[in-house]
Amino acid sequence: MRSKASIKGHPIHPILVSFPIAFFTGAFILDFINVFTDNKNYSQAAIYLTTGGIIFGILAAIPGIIDYIFTVPPASSANKRATKHGLLNSCVILIFFTTLLLRIKTDINLFVILGLESVGIILLSFAGWLGGTLIVRNQIGVDHRYANAGKWNEESINTLSNFIELKGLEKLKINQMRLLHVNGKRIVVARTESEYVAFDDFCTHRGGSLADGVMICGTVQCPWHGSQFDIKTGSVKAGPADDRIKTYRIEVNNQKFILHI
Repeated sequence: MRSKASIKGHPIHPILVSFPIAFFTGAFILDFINVFTDNKNYSQAAIYLTTGGIIFGILAAIPGIIDYIFTVPPASSANKRATKHGLLNSCVILIFFTTLLLRIKTDINLFVILGLESVGIILLSFAGWLGGTLIVRNQIGVDHRYANAGKWNEESINTLSNFIELKGLEKLKINQMRLLHVNGKRIVVARTESEYVAFDDFCTHRGGSLADGVMICGTVQCPWHGSQFDIKTGSVKAGPADDRIKTYRIEVNNQKFILHI
């Protein structure tokens, strides 16, 4: 069973997250001002901002979860970072939801609300830093194009065989890569100047996606820290990676491309 996809992160996610950050921070500031003014209008405005922050926080979580499942490489440093990012954001939403319930259902002391919001803002700051690192360092959601190779694409394959016939490889441009999800395993197939190659989509340094990197002159470079690998042998050409990547054979027979895994 085959299905094609073109998931490369959601650029809308960084836009959506700005709303809960602004709303939750605004609610905290208004409650802080209310401590000194005892003006119920500030408290009411804080309720509106908290409600908006919760709504947009949930909306922002939807593309975030999609990126976590489909875009963040598994067993990588980015996966651990994304897990922490998601858990912290969930805690923030839960904290501000708790403050909203306390405001509505009880005559709670404002200092209790302010204390909970302070914890939420601190967690939100850490979550924001992790999210920024995922974009800048791990380049999650960043669309790469390079050297006329064209945009890389994805394909999912479910099979019981160790021999997989690949369709449409001849359409790949030179140095263009395709990411295969074979029974949950990520394998890159690519076209060089002289042949077709295949290798694991897993940098042995921190688990970065090699399909998201650059391939040229028989070398693929990880986009995270610059490790380079020979795409035929899998050997390391440049660190910081120490271990080779696994490669696979592509057999060309009667204009058919057979991947041996």
